[in-house]
Amino acid sequence: MSAVEIKEELYRYIEIGDKQFIDKLYQTAKSYMEQKRLDRMIEEGEEDIKAGRTHSLEEARKIVDNWKPKENQ
Repeated sequence: MSAVEIKEELYRYIEIGDKQFIDKLYQTAKSYMEQKRLDRMIEEGEEDIKAGRTHSLEEARKIVDNWKPKENQ
């Protein structure tokens, strides 16, 4: 089945599906897309490591400290 055929069939399912079906399909799609985003981030991190774009523990601590909101400003 081609991607176009699958999309067409999914559209038909969406049209006739009840609320529970739509909710499940939505959550599945949302989870899938989030996992793809996280997979890309991991892949980018692995590429950075291979290319030597890393930080020491002390450098990482300084970076994280800069993320934290400054108190009493």
